[in-house]
Amino acid sequence: MGLIGRFLGLGAGIRAIGDAAESVAEVFRPNATSALELDHAAFAAVQAAAAAEYTGPRAGRFDRFVNALNRLPRPALALGTLGLFVHAMAAPESFARRMRGLAEVPEPLWWLLGAVVGFYFGAREMHYLRQPRPAVASPPPAGGGANAALADWRANRDQ
Repeated sequence: MGLIGRFLGLGAGIRAIGDAAESVAEVFRPNATSALELDHAAFAAVQAAAAAEYTGPRAGRFDRFVNALNRLPRPALALGTLGLFVHAMAAPESFARRMRGLAEVPEPLWWLLGAVVGFYFGAREMHYLRQPRPAVASPPPAGGGANAALADWRANRDQ
């Protein structure tokens, strides 16, 4: 085939047609190799961002102790609520006495308890929202960031 193409003088023309077809095809379907490279770059960026979270200095004993105390209220509330159900089934009379005692608590004290618990969890949430997050580098768009069709449209639009 190569000899026939050279003999008829079609070698350069056919190569140009093939290159044009390849560039047109990449407009509709991205280059698979390029897509794999971009996926790998995005994965590497995510891995680097995740690793950056653990590169800070290690906290001291007191900081670790306070962090451990800060983690206790939510599990204590959840397990305490489940414990109330177990207590109600195991000792209904004792549970009823305790609930009657809770009914005697004045309403402003319940509002105060709600405010304290709300501020505790709200402050904890704000603490985590204010923490700086490592920036994740986004990979460049497919095709090296150049969109030939868009560039051509912009060039023709201005004329």
